[in-house]
Amino acid sequence: MSETETEFFNYIKKIRREIHQYPELSGEERNTADIVKRELAALNIKFKDGIAGYGILGVIETGKEGPVIGVRADMDALPIQEKVNVPYKSKIDGKMHACGHDAHTAMLLGTAKYLLSNRTRLNGTILLIFQPSEENAPIGGAKPMLDAGLFESYKPDIILAQHVWPSLPVGQFGVKAGPIMGASDRFEITVKGKGGHASMPHQAVDTIVVLQQLISAFQTIISRNVDPFKNAVITLGKVDAGYRHNAIADRANIEGTVRTMDAYTKGLIKKRMEKVIYHLCQAMDCEYEFNYIDGYPVTQNYKKMSDFAKSAIIKQFGEGSCPEIEPSLAGEDFSRFLEKYKGVYFWLGAGRKDGNARPLHDPAFEIDEEALKYGYEAMVNIIFDYCSAFASSNDLVVSGANKHKTKR
Repeated sequence: MSETETEFFNYIKKIRREIHQYPELSGEERNTADIVKRELAALNIKFKDGIAGYGILGVIETGKEGPVIGVRADMDALPIQEKVNVPYKSKIDGKMHACGHDAHTAMLLGTAKYLLSNRTRLNGTILLIFQPSEENAPIGGAKPMLDAGLFESYKPDIILAQHVWPSLPVGQFGVKAGPIMGASDRFEITVKGKGGHASMPHQAVDTIVVLQQLISAFQTIISRNVDPFKNAVITLGKVDAGYRHNAIADRANIEGTVRTMDAYTKGLIKKRMEKVIYHLCQAMDCEYEFNYIDGYPVTQNYKKMSDFAKSAIIKQFGEGSCPEIEPSLAGEDFSRFLEKYKGVYFWLGAGRKDGNARPLHDPAFEIDEEALKYGYEAMVNIIFDYCSAFASSNDLVVSGANKHKTKR
């Protein structure tokens, strides 16, 4: 690593560790936003803050004809108690950056710093999007930012984002055209029966028994109704029922999630769930409430942009840097941006060298910080290559894109 590369790497690492120590949940990212604004101001990058809460848009204008490129990083943390003993461990009880958003924010600031130091290679406008509330499904932070006029002054030709990925080693990237992350919906069910004494079940309607049958029946929706070649899962994450060992519960509640990769499968699962709940409750002589909440849509990468990003990464890091990957059913709020603008979302290998990589949202989650170097270098090279292709009027990634001239 050259002296200049070391400087940028150390800058990103320092910012990441600062953010990591003071994690903030969705909608609470005041301190994180202040760090971002502090760094943008130090770089003399103009910005607009307070977008849909703590959202920030930084703008780098080159004054030269070229594309408008958006790059997004999420900022929020999770309500998880950190179990990693590092010097920069979370100082806030019950909160930690268990999904790498601290790394995303730091890498975007590092990307901005690097782009400015090499601005002769740039043309057009770069939009630096710092997004709050990614973890706040189903509302999120992307749509509120869009609704608040995020792109009123600058409409991106393409939009980019990356996410640290612990199952990939450092130096590898997950880039895939089409769907890469799933639609993430939620549901809540309340079963209403009749309470009673445990010794006299014939006088009651046992909602725990009803709930147990619902849980079993839901699993057959995936195994017997969904095409085996389609990706889908129903997970029941929370069950709440009962008062004590000798009382039959008159109410029982269940919460869960449905993950799919296409609209047809999502619709099928929702309809089958409704039928199962209705007929089972009819048979068991109880009432119910069923609330199905549509969440983030499928994260759908634009093929030409995915191919372009993959080519730029391979050119920088070699043929083995982009292995074939399967999509994930995890949800991602960046999908809201990709519904409106063409772009690509890719994974950044961040698996620890000791082989003890813990998954996202795990209390012991921690990245190999060497990944930070690969992350910002990949992003700046995709941007430089796109600017070059745009300027040379070759077969551009985004068909029909217009050239833009920005003012200093």
